[in-house]
Amino acid sequence: MFGKKRGKNGKRPGPPVHDDLIKRDFTADDVNEIWLTDITEHWTDEGKLYLCAIKDVFSGRIVGCSISDRMRARLAVNALNRHHLIGSMGKVGAAGDNAAMESFFALLQKNVLDRKQWRTREDLRIAIITWIERTYHRRRRQARLGRLTPIENETIMNPTVSLAA
Repeated sequence: MFGKKRGKNGKRPGPPVHDDLIKRDFTADDVNEIWLTDITEHWTDEGKLYLCAIKDVFSGRIVGCSISDRMRARLAVNALNRHHLIGSMGKVGAAGDNAAMESFFALLQKNVLDRKQWRTREDLRIAIITWIERTYHRRRRQARLGRLTPIENETIMNPTVSLAA
């Protein structure tokens, strides 16, 4: 018998809930102008841990994140926690439409998630936050930022922005 090929759950994705306003142009003229977001998951001995992160395109800084043991709409809403946002969404399943976030998650995967088997969700949560705040924001120099870290870039380009300690 031959049948139709199906996706993982047998359902086709519906249409995007927003127009694609970014169109793979991952540049911004100022902080907080364009944010990207996505959700990733990783196993621990206790079960899955979900991370929703929000990246400022201008500085490359992770401006918000939410971590939970369940993937619900609240995960993304808690990570955004801002007002007056305009949604934009690329095609479902087109990784290039969110390449800058996929790149961040690939770094997280290589530097944290795949380094060991995580015993508890709390251990992994602490490791993720520590890596973002200590390494990604303050030590990892990015070629597209002129070999500056996201915090250095934000401070130089927009010194009035108050940065988290």
